[in-house]
Amino acid sequence: MNEEVEELGPIDYLVVEFPGNRMTGEGLPLLVDLVDRGLIRILDLTFVRKEEDGSVSGLEIADLTGDGELDLAVFEGASSGLLGQDDIEEAARALEPGSSAGVLIYENRWAAPFAAALSRGGARMVASGRIPVPAILAALDSTEAAH
Repeated sequence: MNEEVEELGPIDYLVVEFPGNRMTGEGLPLLVDLVDRGLIRILDLTFVRKEEDGSVSGLEIADLTGDGELDLAVFEGASSGLLGQDDIEEAARALEPGSSAGVLIYENRWAAPFAAALSRGGARMVASGRIPVPAILAALDSTEAAH
């Protein structure tokens, strides 16, 4: 097990809100492609709906868009146990009433060999994080304005 853990890439999560419960499925082929190319591995994937009264319920992974095209059935059963009910409730707090969300936990498989090599060399990860895209755009805008 220890060797298997050393070969894990960083684990991230996303909560994607679909206002008005409108899921087009437009991003699904790109998600499938990332998995097929071995760049990420889906550990958990679930969908929730927040009703107008604030109550939260789960949604089945199926043809969520109702168009009969590519859907998330390929990820049915993707459940590592990392995503608990408390996590789902936390994600739902970020949603507007009348919206749905996909909650995704994934491994960055592309980074696993790099991380393992660093570990074998005695290095250790001491910090990591993510810079939100709006913050990057704002920084770039202010840099351009200064020139």
